[in-house]
Amino acid sequence: MPRLDGRELGAIFVGGAVGTLARAGLSQAFPHAPTQWPWATFIANAAAVVLLGYVVTRLQERLPLSSYRRPLLGTGVCGGLSTFSTMQVEILRMLEAGAFVLALGYTVASVVVGYAGIHLTTAAVRRVRVRVGG
Repeated sequence: MPRLDGRELGAIFVGGAVGTLARAGLSQAFPHAPTQWPWATFIANAAAVVLLGYVVTRLQERLPLSSYRRPLLGTGVCGGLSTFSTMQVEILRMLEAGAFVLALGYTVASVVVGYAGIHLTTAAVRRVRVRVGG
């Protein structure tokens, strides 16, 4: 059985709280009916994808290894900010309300923005020159 690292778990917890509070704030700022575009979830998921692409690429390929940055930012903040389960519930509510085109558009847009966001962010981070020295 692997040993648990309390500091790593703490980093995930703190990051998750920050991401979740940001997502909850968006949900409060942009409420919507089942027949409207769910901007809060869409923005949260898009932001999480871009942040994840940046964080993982930057931490893995550009910065010295750290035991706590990736759990804090990648697992914690991005995991708390993104919400696939809310997206699923919103799609089901759209379907129940008869908003089939909206549900399809939201599903397709979410997947396209997710893949494009991670690809473009990763490519952008990799294109930036790394300075050696000061």
